[in-house]
Amino acid sequence: MIKVFIAGATGWAGSALSKGICKNQGMKLVGALSRKHNGENLSEVLGIEGGDIPIFDDIETALDTTEFDVLVDYTKPEVGKKNVIAALKRGKKVVIGTSGLTNDDLKEIEDTANDNDTSVLAVGNFAISVVLLQKFSEMAAKYMPNYEIIDYAHEDKIDSPSGTARELAYRLSQIKKPNVHISQDELVGDKATRGATLDDVQVHSVRLPGFVISVEAIFGLKDEKLTIRHDSGSGAEPYVKGALLAIEKVGSFKGLKRGLDTVMDF
Repeated sequence: MIKVFIAGATGWAGSALSKGICKNQGMKLVGALSRKHNGENLSEVLGIEGGDIPIFDDIETALDTTEFDVLVDYTKPEVGKKNVIAALKRGKKVVIGTSGLTNDDLKEIEDTANDNDTSVLAVGNFAISVVLLQKFSEMAAKYMPNYEIIDYAHEDKIDSPSGTARELAYRLSQIKKPNVHISQDELVGDKATRGATLDDVQVHSVRLPGFVISVEAIFGLKDEKLTIRHDSGSGAEPYVKGALLAIEKVGSFKGLKRGLDTVMDF
């Protein structure tokens, strides 16, 4: 039985995962983090049959009073980093669902995991379709070293780019950095319209009503182009399946792994 603690358990993704864990015979949800519902019972807040699941507003208090094996973090980057490092220092395993952590953040997290002989699985997006987009894009980058990323999300998403786009840029840059046809110094007009450069990859973020989360990797060669795109719906089911798999697999290695595919059999 894997004992799980969720930071951000009353949010959109966290609440769906909480319900999924309570239905999973191999897992038990033993605690949650939510400042808004501090001191309450998560079972009553979400209307689930999970027994007494205490809610805390501070990770240190939770670590002092609750026994668990895996922390799943679904919060904000600055809060999530604090939660993750605190849990790792206590020897807990961690699954990161929080969007917006930088490469430097993940390096610090990796060092902390190694120092404490434990493990972290950082997943920008738990949907299987995103896993496939990443794998297919990595294949394409080997043969089409001209590419950019477009990141779409709802109008009130505060982090830009999304964790999905940030992770995709990192992964593609590790395969082959894209060709630069016109340098920043050569550009004229408003250079910001070319988007941001992350890991030498151009990334453009669109924030509009009507989108949930979408990401597009566009590859070009002379007289041909390839577009690989993921679109998410409004339901959380794809993320729950992936997160449950991540919880099961995070104990199978030590240190940091990035992406759900790193613990899947392809």
